[in-house]
Amino acid sequence: MADLSIRIDFGPDLRVGPGKIALLEQIASLGSISAGGRAMEMSYRRAWELIEELNTIFGKPVVDSRSGGKKGGGATLTPLGLALVSRYRAMERAATAATEPHLKALAEEIAKA
Repeated sequence: MADLSIRIDFGPDLRVGPGKIALLEQIASLGSISAGGRAMEMSYRRAWELIEELNTIFGKPVVDSRSGGKKGGGATLTPLGLALVSRYRAMERAATAATEPHLKALAEEIAKA
């Protein structure tokens, strides 16, 4: 079966898609930006750049980070970050449900080839 992915364009270079959402989910799960980035095989710097892109789009932070290293640092999603993940996943579920018959038909065409 085919999968559907959603990318939301808010303007030139202002995008939210599956990669940024997955990064936020990893940060929420693992409690740090660096661990979230590593889980996705990206550097801390790249993870931070993606978070900054989201902060720019929404005009406020999506992640609350605390410095301090292994013992005192960490990161959590802000209420906005949590809402972003929740709404994105809800849109993804709704779009998948709406397009399921079409995705199935396309997959069947591929199987016939």
